[in-house]
Amino acid sequence: MNRALAAALTSVAAAGAARAAYAVLTRRPPGGEKTWTRVNHRGEPVTLLEGPAVAAGAVLAQILRGVPGGRPPGLAQYSERARSSARPAQALALAGAGAFGFGVYDDLAGSGKRRGLRGHLGALANGEVTTGAVKLGGLGVTGLASALLLGGEPADVVINAGLMAGGANLLNLFDLRPGRAIKVATLSAALIKAGAPERGGQAVAAPLGAALALLPDDLGERAMLGDAGANALGAMLGGAAAVSLPRPARIALLAGIVALTGASEKVSFTKVIERTPPLRWLDMLGRRPPAVAHVAPAAREAEPPGVAAVRSGEDSKASPRREP
Repeated sequence: MNRALAAALTSVAAAGAARAAYAVLTRRPPGGEKTWTRVNHRGEPVTLLEGPAVAAGAVLAQILRGVPGGRPPGLAQYSERARSSARPAQALALAGAGAFGFGVYDDLAGSGKRRGLRGHLGALANGEVTTGAVKLGGLGVTGLASALLLGGEPADVVINAGLMAGGANLLNLFDLRPGRAIKVATLSAALIKAGAPERGGQAVAAPLGAALALLPDDLGERAMLGDAGANALGAMLGGAAAVSLPRPARIALLAGIVALTGASEKVSFTKVIERTPPLRWLDMLGRRPPAVAHVAPAAREAEPPGVAAVRSGEDSKASPRREP
């Protein structure tokens, strides 16, 4: 099968699976609608179910795709070579599923009191194990497991693990306004494809297709990715870079992820975007005009734990109670 056609079919399958999962989840939310409802930067309720839907669509399409570099073999022809070829697809699926699992845990159990690497690691140093710290550790373990499954020299395993874990954490830091994380994911996918037109295009097809399928709901401020969706997308895009790009490009990308993550501890991405006209234009593309957030007292009483931190309009570095 032509690689471009295979990538297109994978993207369509991911989009369809994501939309179907979103329809099912919103019709019957696990644990009830209130479990998944958060208040955004406008003080309006949105659902976190976009994240599980995007993750489900991307991971399922990744599994079904089988082999990033070619046609999935039939069962009767499943040779040792085919098993080796399937490892990249399995590694990306594992990265996405693992990041989703730890992300949804932080979404539902996190309080939002501790933020960023400094906050969670500082709490850990004082003997307090936050949900964010558990998630960060889980992302590291998942990234390493996926990198080991992908294989390669020890240096490549370390780089690839960093790309998947770091990508998961970094994309989550952009999930602060409607559509922002998906726009960053789209630009990241375009860069990966530009660096490796054939393999890169196939590797990013599943996460990109699933994300774009839910972009209208994200921009419309009806839903948000949350940690579950942003972590899964970031991990799979990091995995796409790992299976597609040469080592020098992967090292440069990992350095960029580390630099941006470090900068996020001191600089507000939202403020930088608002002060930079081209970035502000892109950030506002497709969004409703900005408005002053306001939450009525009755709505505040019904808010889940940690939502008050979101109403402030400030960036939340590692909390699922992030304004979309």
